[in-house]
Amino acid sequence: MFALVDCNNFYASCERLFAPHLEGRPVVVLSNNDGCVVARSNEAKALGIPMGAPYFKYADTLRKAGAAVFSSNYALYGDLSRRVMQVLAGFAPRIEVYSIDECFLDLAGVKDPTVLGLEIARTVRQWTGIPVAVGIAPTKTLAKLANRLAKKGFSPAGPALDWSRLPDPAAVLAAVPVEDIWGIAAGFGARLRAIDIADAQALSTADPRRLRQRFGVVVERVGWELRGRSCLPLESVAPPRKQVMVSRSFGAPVSDLAELRAAVTTFASRAGEKLRAQGLSAQALTVFIQTNPFDTKRSFYANALTVAFAVPTQDSGVLVRSATVGAGRLFRPGDAYRKAGVLLPDVILANQAPADLFAEAGEGDLRSRGRMAVLDALNQRYGRGTLRYAEQLVGTDWPRRAERRSGASTTRWVALPVVSAR
Repeated sequence: MFALVDCNNFYASCERLFAPHLEGRPVVVLSNNDGCVVARSNEAKALGIPMGAPYFKYADTLRKAGAAVFSSNYALYGDLSRRVMQVLAGFAPRIEVYSIDECFLDLAGVKDPTVLGLEIARTVRQWTGIPVAVGIAPTKTLAKLANRLAKKGFSPAGPALDWSRLPDPAAVLAAVPVEDIWGIAAGFGARLRAIDIADAQALSTADPRRLRQRFGVVVERVGWELRGRSCLPLESVAPPRKQVMVSRSFGAPVSDLAELRAAVTTFASRAGEKLRAQGLSAQALTVFIQTNPFDTKRSFYANALTVAFAVPTQDSGVLVRSATVGAGRLFRPGDAYRKAGVLLPDVILANQAPADLFAEAGEGDLRSRGRMAVLDALNQRYGRGTLRYAEQLVGTDWPRRAERRSGASTTRWVALPVVSAR
């Protein structure tokens, strides 16, 4: 048995945590540069605000409804996610953190999963302030569907729903479009509909051999999972990432090379942090830049440059040098750049990275690891950006726009709420 615990409207719930007066009011969270809606409370959904909608199109609607609008606060969301996952780890011997707001739990041997699911929801809400829904089923795919039903109020028990207690599971599956099934991409959905498989019930009763022949093992496994046969075990250790990317749309157009180099230096440095945190090394680096594709007054320009490393590296200094040189080659005077980024394609595990045959007994690698260890330790203790590369100090016009960001109430002492007794 599996349980999928999913935080309800996670970003919006995080913003409400330190602003309880927002309960019952529409809440939306915006993307980088306050461009699009990336999270909505139930009240905002009821206003008809679509996910991913440009904010400017619905700003008037939200204002009239008295909605609270926030810029993304990833430091807050990440910290609260960590707290939720720590609570969940106390309920099961094995868990799989699937995303920032979702986690699978192993409920094998639990006598009454519904009772445990309700206890999970109550404890997470009491200890972290974040509301969750719990879907319980014999497979991860069905647990996903059960969770969706729990969020929509189909469970008489409240925030937890056990798939095995549904009076008519087949009718529930028949109401789920095939494209809405976890693991079925839009392309697969169109091809499945072409052979009269339009919903989850039809997929669950389809011939597994036929599914494998026409769509591969992924769709075949989804079919088995919908039947109640588990094909997707918990992944206690996340598979290594195949690439790392750090990019950003600028809050204001960047026309100066020094500003652009400052931006890509920051991106490359952050990419190096990610590599070291995940025990990875990069075999190459791609830096890319582009102007605003919607600016009708200027011609659109986008370009990229890739540098391969003789030896895989996780040294931010190496990444920064390559990124800044690449940005200088791509830069065209007179253009106004709106986005840039650094991509590390085809990363590998650092302990499996080949060494340089002609290097001096790894001496340079030891110095590199020492520098990066000091860099990471200081920034972790005193805050990111405490120790940084000089190139990052040039200019301040390129950071993203975040005019409505809430405080870092759980990660910075100076941002703690103040309570006054009278």
